[in-house]
Amino acid sequence: MSAMGVGEAHGKVILLGEHSVVYGRPALAAGLPRGASARAWDAEGESSLHVTPWDVTVTPSDERSLGKAFGVMLEAARVERPVRIEARVDLPGGSGLGSSAALGVAVLRAIDALRGVERDDASALEVSLAWERVFHGNPSGVDNAMSIAGGLAWYVRGEPIERVRTRRAIPLVIGDSGEACSTKITVGEVARQHEKNRERMEKQFDAIAAIVRNGRLAAEQGDLKALGQLFDMNQSLLAGMLISTATLEEMIGVARASGAYGAKLTGGGGGGCMIAVTEDRAGAEKVRAAIEEQCGKRAFVALLGGEAAGDQER
Repeated sequence: MSAMGVGEAHGKVILLGEHSVVYGRPALAAGLPRGASARAWDAEGESSLHVTPWDVTVTPSDERSLGKAFGVMLEAARVERPVRIEARVDLPGGSGLGSSAALGVAVLRAIDALRGVERDDASALEVSLAWERVFHGNPSGVDNAMSIAGGLAWYVRGEPIERVRTRRAIPLVIGDSGEACSTKITVGEVARQHEKNRERMEKQFDAIAAIVRNGRLAAEQGDLKALGQLFDMNQSLLAGMLISTATLEEMIGVARASGAYGAKLTGGGGGGCMIAVTEDRAGAEKVRAAIEEQCGKRAFVALLGGEAAGDQER
Protein backbone atom coordinates (compact mmCIF):
# COMPACT_ATOMS: atom_id res chain seq x y z
CA MET A 1 0.00 0.00 0.00
CA SER A 2 1.35 3.41 -0.96
CA ALA A 3 2.12 5.99 1.71
CA MET A 4 -0.58 8.53 2.49
CA GLY A 5 -0.51 11.90 4.27
CA VAL A 6 -3.55 13.28 6.11
CA GLY A 7 -4.32 16.89 7.02
CA GLU A 8 -7.18 18.73 8.72
CA ALA A 9 -7.97 22.41 9.32
CA HIS A 10 -10.56 24.61 11.02
CA GLY A 11 -13.12 26.92 9.54
CA LYS A 12 -13.34 30.34 11.16
CA VAL A 13 -15.75 33.01 12.23
CA ILE A 14 -14.83 36.65 12.86
CA LEU A 15 -16.67 37.92 15.92
CA LEU A 16 -15.52 41.54 15.64
CA GLY A 17 -13.16 43.54 13.44
CA GLU A 18 -13.83 42.74 9.78
CA HIS A 19 -12.15 44.99 7.20
CA SER A 20 -10.45 47.21 9.78
CA VAL A 21 -8.13 44.22 10.36
CA VAL A 22 -6.81 44.72 6.82
CA TYR A 23 -5.60 48.16 7.96
CA GLY A 24 -3.63 47.02 10.99
CA ARG A 25 -6.40 47.01 13.59
CA PRO A 26 -7.18 43.96 15.75
CA ALA A 27 -9.88 41.37 15.17
CA LEU A 28 -11.48 38.86 17.51
CA ALA A 29 -11.90 35.53 15.72
CA ALA A 30 -12.64 31.89 16.48
CA GLY A 31 -11.86 28.60 14.80
CA LEU A 32 -14.71 26.17 14.07
CA PRO A 33 -14.13 22.44 14.52
CA ARG A 34 -15.85 21.95 11.17
CA GLY A 35 -13.54 22.89 8.30
CA ALA A 36 -11.69 20.78 5.74
CA SER A 37 -9.69 17.56 5.48
CA ALA A 38 -7.31 16.20 2.87
CA ARG A 39 -5.37 13.07 1.94
CA ALA A 40 -2.23 13.05 -0.19
CA TRP A 41 -0.40 10.36 -2.16
CA ASP A 42 2.59 10.33 -4.47
CA ALA A 43 1.55 10.49 -8.11
CA GLU A 44 2.82 10.06 -11.65
CA GLY A 45 2.78 12.94 -14.11
CA GLU A 46 1.18 16.22 -13.03
CA SER A 47 -0.04 16.93 -9.49
CA SER A 48 -3.83 17.05 -9.01
CA LEU A 49 -6.36 18.18 -6.43
CA HIS A 50 -9.92 16.85 -6.23
CA VAL A 51 -12.38 18.55 -3.86
CA THR A 52 -15.70 17.23 -2.60
CA PRO A 53 -18.51 18.17 -2.34
CA TRP A 54 -17.62 20.64 -5.09
CA ASP A 55 -16.81 17.72 -7.42
CA VAL A 56 -13.97 19.63 -9.06
CA THR A 57 -10.49 18.44 -10.04
CA VAL A 58 -7.64 20.83 -10.88
CA THR A 59 -3.95 20.72 -11.72
CA PRO A 60 -1.33 23.45 -11.19
CA SER A 61 -1.61 24.41 -14.87
CA ASP A 62 -5.39 24.94 -14.58
CA GLU A 63 -6.42 28.56 -15.19
CA ARG A 64 -9.23 28.44 -12.63
CA SER A 65 -8.54 30.09 -9.27
CA LEU A 66 -8.37 26.77 -7.43
CA GLY A 67 -5.79 25.45 -9.87
CA LYS A 68 -3.74 28.64 -9.62
CA ALA A 69 -3.87 28.49 -5.81
CA PHE A 70 -2.80 24.84 -5.87
CA GLY A 71 0.17 25.70 -8.10
CA VAL A 72 1.17 28.63 -5.89
CA MET A 73 1.04 26.39 -2.81
CA LEU A 74 3.16 23.65 -4.39
CA GLU A 75 5.76 26.25 -5.32
CA ALA A 76 5.69 28.03 -1.94
CA ALA A 77 5.95 24.70 -0.10
CA ARG A 78 8.76 23.58 -2.43
CA VAL A 79 6.97 20.38 -3.44
CA GLU A 80 9.20 18.86 -6.13
CA ARG A 81 7.51 15.50 -6.82
CA PRO A 82 3.92 15.12 -8.11
CA VAL A 83 1.16 14.53 -5.56
CA ARG A 84 -2.47 13.50 -5.78
CA ILE A 85 -4.79 15.17 -3.28
CA GLU A 86 -8.32 14.18 -2.30
CA ALA A 87 -9.90 16.89 -0.14
CA ARG A 88 -13.26 17.54 1.49
CA VAL A 89 -14.70 20.90 2.56
CA ASP A 90 -17.43 20.83 5.21
CA LEU A 91 -18.28 24.53 4.99
CA PRO A 92 -20.39 26.43 2.43
CA GLY A 93 -18.18 28.23 -0.08
CA GLY A 94 -18.29 32.01 -0.30
CA SER A 95 -19.94 32.23 3.12
CA GLY A 96 -17.32 34.08 5.17
CA LEU A 97 -16.49 30.99 7.22
CA GLY A 98 -13.00 30.55 5.79
CA SER A 99 -13.66 27.60 3.50
CA SER A 100 -10.81 28.43 1.11
CA ALA A 101 -8.32 28.92 3.95
CA ALA A 102 -9.40 25.68 5.63
CA LEU A 103 -8.95 23.82 2.34
CA GLY A 104 -5.51 25.33 1.77
CA VAL A 105 -4.25 24.50 5.26
CA ALA A 106 -5.65 20.95 5.09
CA VAL A 107 -3.96 20.38 1.71
CA LEU A 108 -0.65 21.74 2.99
CA ARG A 109 -0.79 19.56 6.10
CA ALA A 110 -1.57 16.47 4.03
CA ILE A 111 1.39 17.12 1.72
CA ASP A 112 3.69 17.78 4.68
CA ALA A 113 2.53 14.57 6.36
CA LEU A 114 3.21 12.61 3.17
CA ARG A 115 6.69 14.12 2.87
CA GLY A 116 7.50 13.87 6.58
CA VAL A 117 7.91 17.66 6.82
CA GLU A 118 7.66 19.28 10.28
CA ARG A 119 6.38 22.78 9.55
CA ASP A 120 5.92 25.42 12.25
CA ASP A 121 2.88 27.69 12.34
CA ALA A 122 4.78 30.70 10.94
CA SER A 123 5.81 28.76 7.83
CA ALA A 124 2.32 27.27 7.44
CA LEU A 125 0.88 30.79 7.68
CA GLU A 126 3.23 32.07 4.97
CA VAL A 127 2.48 29.26 2.53
CA SER A 128 -1.28 29.27 3.12
CA LEU A 129 -1.38 33.06 2.75
CA ALA A 130 0.12 32.68 -0.74
CA TRP A 131 -2.80 30.33 -1.50
CA GLU A 132 -5.33 32.82 -0.04
CA ARG A 133 -4.03 35.73 -2.14
CA VAL A 134 -5.18 33.95 -5.29
CA PHE A 135 -8.78 34.00 -4.03
CA HIS A 136 -8.90 37.22 -2.04
CA GLY A 137 -6.29 39.61 -3.44
CA ASN A 138 -5.22 41.33 -0.22
CA PRO A 139 -6.38 39.06 2.63
CA SER A 140 -5.73 40.06 6.24
CA GLY A 141 -4.41 36.58 7.05
CA VAL A 142 -6.95 36.01 9.82
CA ASP A 143 -8.69 33.17 7.96
CA ASN A 144 -5.63 30.98 7.51
CA ALA A 145 -4.28 31.92 10.96
CA MET A 146 -7.48 30.61 12.56
CA SER A 147 -7.55 27.59 10.24
CA ILE A 148 -4.14 26.67 11.62
CA ALA A 149 -4.69 27.54 15.28
CA GLY A 150 -8.38 27.08 16.09
CA GLY A 151 -9.78 28.31 19.41
CA LEU A 152 -10.63 31.93 20.22
CA ALA A 153 -7.96 34.49 19.38
CA TRP A 154 -6.93 38.13 19.12
CA TYR A 155 -5.42 38.77 15.71
CA VAL A 156 -3.40 41.68 14.35
CA ARG A 157 -2.08 41.45 10.81
CA GLY A 158 1.56 40.42 10.67
CA GLU A 159 1.71 39.46 14.34
CA PRO A 160 1.36 36.07 16.06
CA ILE A 161 -2.16 35.39 17.29
CA GLU A 162 -2.92 35.70 20.99
CA ARG A 163 -5.11 33.06 22.60
CA VAL A 164 -8.20 34.45 24.33
CA ARG A 165 -9.60 32.46 27.25
CA THR A 166 -13.24 32.91 28.17
CA ARG A 167 -14.89 32.49 31.56
CA ARG A 168 -17.84 30.72 29.95
CA ALA A 169 -18.83 29.30 26.58
CA ILE A 170 -20.15 31.78 24.03
CA PRO A 171 -23.37 30.50 22.38
CA LEU A 172 -23.25 31.64 18.78
CA VAL A 173 -25.84 31.25 16.05
CA ILE A 174 -24.40 31.24 12.53
CA GLY A 175 -26.88 31.83 9.73
CA ASP A 176 -26.05 31.41 6.04
CA SER A 177 -27.75 33.95 3.76
CA GLY A 178 -27.23 31.66 0.78
CA GLU A 179 -25.73 34.61 -1.09
CA ALA A 180 -22.19 33.91 -2.22
CA CYS A 181 -19.83 36.66 -1.11
CA SER A 182 -16.44 37.63 -2.47
CA THR A 183 -13.97 38.92 0.09
CA LYS A 184 -11.83 40.13 -2.80
CA ILE A 185 -14.68 42.35 -4.05
CA THR A 186 -15.69 43.76 -0.65
CA VAL A 187 -12.09 44.37 0.43
CA GLY A 188 -11.64 46.23 -2.86
CA GLU A 189 -14.78 48.27 -2.26
CA VAL A 190 -13.63 49.30 1.23
CA ALA A 191 -10.20 50.13 -0.23
CA ARG A 192 -11.84 52.46 -2.76
CA GLN A 193 -13.73 54.20 0.04
CA HIS A 194 -10.46 54.50 2.00
CA GLU A 195 -8.71 56.00 -0.99
CA LYS A 196 -11.53 58.47 -1.59
CA ASN A 197 -11.87 59.62 2.03
CA ARG A 198 -8.94 58.37 4.08
CA GLU A 199 -9.62 60.47 7.17
CA ARG A 200 -13.22 59.31 7.55
CA MET A 201 -12.36 55.65 7.00
CA GLU A 202 -9.45 55.75 9.44
CA LYS A 203 -11.86 57.06 12.09
CA GLN A 204 -14.22 54.21 11.26
CA PHE A 205 -11.40 51.69 11.63
CA ASP A 206 -10.36 53.23 14.95
CA ALA A 207 -13.94 52.98 16.19
CA ILE A 208 -14.06 49.30 15.22
CA ALA A 209 -10.71 48.73 16.97
CA ALA A 210 -12.19 50.14 20.18
CA ILE A 211 -15.17 47.80 19.79
CA VAL A 212 -12.81 44.84 19.35
CA ARG A 213 -10.83 45.73 22.48
CA ASN A 214 -14.01 45.95 24.53
CA GLY A 215 -15.27 42.75 22.90
CA ARG A 216 -12.21 40.86 24.07
CA LEU A 217 -12.81 42.01 27.64
CA ALA A 218 -16.50 41.08 27.45
CA ALA A 219 -15.65 37.61 26.08
CA GLU A 220 -12.99 37.00 28.72
CA GLN A 221 -15.37 38.03 31.50
CA GLY A 222 -18.32 36.10 30.09
CA ASP A 223 -20.44 39.26 29.72
CA LEU A 224 -22.48 38.09 26.76
CA LYS A 225 -24.95 40.97 26.92
CA ALA A 226 -22.12 43.47 26.50
CA LEU A 227 -20.66 41.35 23.70
CA GLY A 228 -24.01 41.47 21.92
CA GLN A 229 -24.18 45.25 22.21
CA LEU A 230 -20.73 45.43 20.63
CA PHE A 231 -21.92 43.13 17.81
CA ASP A 232 -24.66 45.67 17.08
CA MET A 233 -22.24 48.61 17.15
CA ASN A 234 -19.83 46.82 14.81
CA GLN A 235 -22.69 45.96 12.43
CA SER A 236 -23.75 49.60 12.25
CA LEU A 237 -20.26 50.61 11.15
CA LEU A 238 -20.00 47.77 8.62
CA ALA A 239 -23.41 48.62 7.16
CA GLY A 240 -22.16 52.18 6.78
CA MET A 241 -19.41 50.80 4.53
CA LEU A 242 -22.18 49.44 2.26
CA ILE A 243 -21.12 45.81 2.62
CA SER A 244 -24.27 44.43 4.26
CA THR A 245 -27.22 43.14 2.22
CA ALA A 246 -31.01 43.15 2.56
CA THR A 247 -30.98 39.42 3.32
CA LEU A 248 -28.33 39.75 6.01
CA GLU A 249 -30.18 42.70 7.55
CA GLU A 250 -33.41 40.66 7.62
CA MET A 251 -31.68 37.73 9.35
CA ILE A 252 -29.98 40.07 11.82
CA GLY A 253 -33.33 41.70 12.63
CA VAL A 254 -35.03 38.34 13.17
CA ALA A 255 -32.19 37.23 15.46
CA ARG A 256 -32.48 40.34 17.60
CA ALA A 257 -36.29 40.08 17.75
CA SER A 258 -35.95 36.43 18.83
CA GLY A 259 -33.88 37.26 21.88
CA ALA A 260 -30.29 37.54 20.66
CA TYR A 261 -28.19 40.03 22.61
CA GLY A 262 -26.75 41.26 19.33
CA ALA A 263 -26.14 40.23 15.73
CA LYS A 264 -23.93 41.20 12.80
CA LEU A 265 -22.52 40.00 9.51
CA THR A 266 -19.31 38.01 9.69
CA GLY A 267 -16.49 37.92 7.15
CA GLY A 268 -16.24 40.13 4.11
CA GLY A 269 -19.94 40.91 3.76
CA GLY A 270 -21.78 41.32 0.48
CA GLY A 271 -23.52 38.05 1.33
CA GLY A 272 -22.27 35.07 3.28
CA CYS A 273 -23.12 34.60 6.94
CA MET A 274 -24.37 36.50 9.96
CA ILE A 275 -23.80 35.67 13.62
CA ALA A 276 -25.79 36.28 16.79
CA VAL A 277 -24.86 35.85 20.45
CA THR A 278 -27.33 34.69 23.11
CA GLU A 279 -27.36 34.03 26.84
CA ASP A 280 -27.31 30.24 26.60
CA ARG A 281 -27.75 27.21 24.35
CA ALA A 282 -31.55 27.27 24.70
CA GLY A 283 -31.63 30.89 23.58
CA ALA A 284 -29.36 30.07 20.65
CA GLU A 285 -31.66 27.26 19.53
CA LYS A 286 -34.63 29.65 19.63
CA VAL A 287 -32.78 32.15 17.44
CA ARG A 288 -31.63 29.40 15.07
CA ALA A 289 -35.21 28.16 14.66
CA ALA A 290 -36.50 31.70 14.03
CA ILE A 291 -33.93 32.31 11.28
CA GLU A 292 -34.80 29.03 9.59
CA GLU A 293 -38.58 29.45 9.91
CA GLN A 294 -38.94 33.19 9.25
CA CYS A 295 -36.10 33.72 6.76
CA GLY A 296 -35.95 30.26 5.20
CA LYS A 297 -32.18 30.18 5.70
CA ARG A 298 -29.91 27.49 7.12
CA ALA A 299 -28.44 28.16 10.57
CA PHE A 300 -26.52 26.26 13.23
CA VAL A 301 -25.35 26.73 16.81
CA ALA A 302 -21.69 26.80 17.83
CA LEU A 303 -20.44 27.00 21.41
CA LEU A 304 -17.12 28.87 21.47
CA GLY A 305 -14.58 28.91 24.28
CA GLY A 306 -15.23 27.95 27.91
CA GLU A 307 -15.50 24.38 29.11
CA ALA A 308 -18.34 23.47 26.78
CA ALA A 309 -16.67 24.51 23.55
CA GLY A 310 -17.86 22.64 20.51
CA ASP A 311 -19.61 22.98 17.22
CA GLN A 312 -23.02 21.41 16.77
CA GLU A 313 -25.38 21.70 13.86
CA ARG A 314 -29.10 21.33 13.78
